[in-house]
Amino acid sequence: MESRMNVLMLNGSPRTNGNIALAFQEMEQVFRENGIGVENIQLGKQVIRGCIACESCRKTHKCVFDDIVNKLAEKFEAADGLVIGSPVYFGSANGTLMSALQRLFYSTSFDKSLKVGASVVSARRSGCTATFDELNKFFTLANMPVATSQYWNNIYGWEPGEGKADAEGRQVMRVLARNMVFLMKSIALGKQELLVPGSEEQRVWTNFFR
Repeated sequence: MESRMNVLMLNGSPRTNGNIALAFQEMEQVFRENGIGVENIQLGKQVIRGCIACESCRKTHKCVFDDIVNKLAEKFEAADGLVIGSPVYFGSANGTLMSALQRLFYSTSFDKSLKVGASVVSARRSGCTATFDELNKFFTLANMPVATSQYWNNIYGWEPGEGKADAEGRQVMRVLARNMVFLMKSIALGKQELLVPGSEEQRVWTNFFR
């Protein structure tokens, strides 16, 4: 029996019913309609400290701070796709979310190749594209295909629920979810028929210094 695909969704907003949650709801509906399992975790209100560059994870393959980040690592490894959502804070992503993501991606040694990634951003007015670019860098550094939509993955609103008025933004989320489903299923089929890229060359590491 074929195992069920699943997506891990990380909400960086401290608002339980904020506009990122609204955007995620649009996506979740599409995922479930297509038989994709969903786990939605809100990180914005949690206490998550930043990386201290101790390098302990190089030996243990987990973060030295044994908090939710290590729990997320297990869920991330098992997931076929990862969705990251954040409101805009001074033209950037939520600090708590960034601390979690930096530790999560750096401390884990499992292969993230071909897991599908997508970022979602909300704002009152401006800063969406800068934050969108910031979040997508996690995927592109980890050899993860990035799902796109018919427009940048933004939804607009200030107070919780205001994003409902952004009909285009909500549609962008549904299209994004459908594209994620297509990519995840296409990659699964490709793994059965094609050589998975990455085995042709040994990884090269080059440090620049003077």
